[in-house]
Amino acid sequence: MVAVQTSLGSSPSAEWICCLDKRPSERSGEDVDIILTRLREVKAFHRFPPPLLLQICACAFYECLEKGITLFRQGDIGTSWYAVLSGSLDVKVSETANHQDAVTICTLGIGTAFGESILDNTPRHATIVSRETSELLRIEQREFKSLWEKYRQSLAGLLAPPYGAMESGSNNDRLSDKDNMNSDSANKSHNKIPSEKLQRAGKVLRNAILSRAPHMIRDRKYHLKTYRQCCVGTELVDWLVLQSACVLTRSHAVGMWQALLEEGVLNHVDQELGFQDKYLFYRFLDDEEEDTPLPSEEEKRESEEELPETILLLAQTGPDALLRMILRKSPGQRTGDDLEIIYDELLHIKALAHLSNTVKRELASVVIFESHAKAGTVLFNQGEEGTSWYIIQKGSVNVVIYGKGVVCTLHEGDDFGKLALVTDSPRAASIVLREDNCHFLRVDKEDFNRILRDVEANTVRLKEHEQAVLVLEKSPRASTLGSIKYTVISGTPEKILEHFLEAMRMDIHHSEPDPAVDDFVLMHGVFMPNSQLCPLLLAHYHTTSPPGSEQERLEYALNSKRRALILALRWANTQTYLLQEEPATISFLEELYGSLSNDSRILRALKDFVPDLEKIVKFHSEEAKSIKKKTLIRQFSNGEERLQKKQPIRNHDDILLKVYCGDHTYTTIRVAVAATGREVISAVADKLGTTDELVLLHLSSACEKQILKTNDVSVFSALSINGRLFACPRDQLGSLTPLPDQEGPTAGSMSTFELMSSKDLAYQMTLYDWELFSCVHEHELLYHTFGRASFRRTTANLDLFLRRFNQIQLWVVTEVCLCSQLSKRVQLLKKFIKIAAHCREFKNLNSFFAIIMGMSNPAVSRLSQTWEKLPTKFKKFYAEFESMMDPSRNHRSYRLTVTKLEAPIIPFMPLLLKDMTFTHEGNKTFIDNMVNFEKMRIIANTIRQVRHCRSQPFNPEICQPNKNQADVRGYVRKLCVIDNQRALTQLSYRMEPRRT
Repeated sequence: MVAVQTSLGSSPSAEWICCLDKRPSERSGEDVDIILTRLREVKAFHRFPPPLLLQICACAFYECLEKGITLFRQGDIGTSWYAVLSGSLDVKVSETANHQDAVTICTLGIGTAFGESILDNTPRHATIVSRETSELLRIEQREFKSLWEKYRQSLAGLLAPPYGAMESGSNNDRLSDKDNMNSDSANKSHNKIPSEKLQRAGKVLRNAILSRAPHMIRDRKYHLKTYRQCCVGTELVDWLVLQSACVLTRSHAVGMWQALLEEGVLNHVDQELGFQDKYLFYRFLDDEEEDTPLPSEEEKRESEEELPETILLLAQTGPDALLRMILRKSPGQRTGDDLEIIYDELLHIKALAHLSNTVKRELASVVIFESHAKAGTVLFNQGEEGTSWYIIQKGSVNVVIYGKGVVCTLHEGDDFGKLALVTDSPRAASIVLREDNCHFLRVDKEDFNRILRDVEANTVRLKEHEQAVLVLEKSPRASTLGSIKYTVISGTPEKILEHFLEAMRMDIHHSEPDPAVDDFVLMHGVFMPNSQLCPLLLAHYHTTSPPGSEQERLEYALNSKRRALILALRWANTQTYLLQEEPATISFLEELYGSLSNDSRILRALKDFVPDLEKIVKFHSEEAKSIKKKTLIRQFSNGEERLQKKQPIRNHDDILLKVYCGDHTYTTIRVAVAATGREVISAVADKLGTTDELVLLHLSSACEKQILKTNDVSVFSALSINGRLFACPRDQLGSLTPLPDQEGPTAGSMSTFELMSSKDLAYQMTLYDWELFSCVHEHELLYHTFGRASFRRTTANLDLFLRRFNQIQLWVVTEVCLCSQLSKRVQLLKKFIKIAAHCREFKNLNSFFAIIMGMSNPAVSRLSQTWEKLPTKFKKFYAEFESMMDPSRNHRSYRLTVTKLEAPIIPFMPLLLKDMTFTHEGNKTFIDNMVNFEKMRIIANTIRQVRHCRSQPFNPEICQPNKNQADVRGYVRKLCVIDNQRALTQLSYRMEPRRT
């Protein structure tokens, strides 16, 4: 996980790209270290020895492909080997010489390596085309052959056959799909040799139980039979939940015990393979033998010391073990909770991103777990009938085509085998395990086809003039009235609005939440702007009643008006201050209020709406009148306004911008917050009195230049911490240099903040973070995800909140790297761990993660002498905190932590934005000229998480501040940092040079 960067120019990734762009002969030791830090994030490189990785860093090159670029064609003679660092690429194979006949057989994801045909100069087996913007690592043929000669054994694990793992396997390992069904369950846990780590974990837990609660392990009688030295499942769960905050829920604890059960460290007395939170008997491996001696006092003491670390290990492995246990159950045995856990897993698998939530819920009930222990095992052969669809949960496989060899490698999150099920055609390729111990999620053909049939059967398409205008899906849950409930899948904007108005619940008060309507209200701006929505709502309010009795006509008119009013009130309450920025919306509300005032005299049922609408109209009308009193923001000032309570930045506010010239002089301009790059350039040119054609750019402290587009909105808010805006003629770009003050501080501020209480620092940081978080409007998350230029709206409040995250992270790195005294650096690490602990206590996950990520920055994490001196207690705290950042299973550790917290919460915003971006990029906004409302619903759910975090007000009395609270407040709001990763790395090496 990395910090969200508000600018490409300040991104740590830009550092390693610059290093890779240098000629190998020009790369310094620091360049290699920076590249190495990035490559260590690639799972496929984890198995490489350090000397090999260092040589790759010294000889590899960086490539970035835009979407739709052909890297090479089938039949070309290869010149380079590649590894995918980000993005994805399609593998296309043609049976003829015509490239237009090529069929996409699979997609290469992050960590995939390809192009090893250069080892024997054979033509390329396939055409590679970028599916999206993708970053590649490239090694030229001569260097790769040299690496192959030196590190053949290490590289064999990464390369595809015939150079890699397939040589050690044989077709005798192959199982048919049906034989595979329970291939993993044949390995009973009690026959398995436990891993050293988990065997030790079991011993530590057993000793801790015998020390703290010895009554839990004893002989037990059940149905006239005695079971020797057993524990009860529910008691084990109870005990584990009480031992550490790392154990988040009872099901989490079940997963932790299941991890031991899978390894044979803990066994069910009747050898059942699943751990259950029930009155069932389990026995530790050490108690399987009779007369096992009790642990000595020395062993108990050692176990007590190791217990936190052991629980941390199991807390990380438990969720995966729990999921495997659930997936091993037959579909009929899965409980409602089981299905929710599987469904949550499926939500974050990229291969399933395009499927509706209904389909994912159906898949949760039928998906099967399958594992294979040995590399070289053939899952299925080319030409066979397709009977299953696979998703890789762990490990990797090679895709092999007769006559072409290995055409690509698939990794975790990739899928294969679906084409043969959809087209009912033979398998297009063979699939061979590329490494040991691979795990898959499998959907069999019968279930796959049934789900497709059920979805189609439950789908209703409404057409006008032979064109579909609304697609609905029958909800599996009936409405409260017992009638069939429909979910919108897609539709034209007008028909979606019409459906929500007609299907709106009338049995609840208009202030009560209605998720279906909330989805529309939150997301309509993506496909139906206010200028289109307001007239349609007004038209619905004034709908003419159809022919009928007077009573029927009256009732129809009343319901039409009520529905329009309910939606309008929900819409206005969601828009809040954004309403004031569009005069037409205020006019709409005033007109609606006027109509309501008149109608409520005749239709008494409408009187309930009058006070609420009157309140909204009065407030926004008055605010709109005072809109001329624009707030003036001084973005780069370090003055006293930093100490004032933050107020939301609005589109109509003005900002004073300093824009620098090449000679470091500057001009100050006043522009609207939402001004475009073109408007800023025009204001600068007018102020300077120049007719030269200027370009506007962001110059970082590392001298990285990012030219800003003319249609970019709120250009100031995307600046890095120490970044500055420059304007100059294009021919002067090469001579631009950063300002001296962009370098950041030259001395640390430890002498100032070491006297401040860690709790007070965390409290004031939380107060400031809450102010920034409270200013972020929900719609800014949409503008950020879909692109603010298309909305012509600012995301300044969100950008400032993200900027704060980066600032705290860099503050930690800066203070450590500017502290030359070893003992002081150790004190600093202790201080930061304490502050992080208090931030977590205050539910400020934003600063908590920023501090921990700052401590894991390469410039800090490499300081081995400093970390060695850190007391064991603090190392354990740090390890526990770092485990919450574990990105596995889509950051499940963090997500479980958040579910246990009650509002108010300051969330880890980069992860929420990542979720929204994942949904946005994995799903089209429009399908067949209709809005993909399933996508809108998923993104709205993420926004509701932000709403939940702010559903309760922040209590400023959670901490009683000391007398120096003003000093602490001033300090945390004016943090000075170095934001140049290269400079921080240099400082780090100066303090603790590389050990030879």
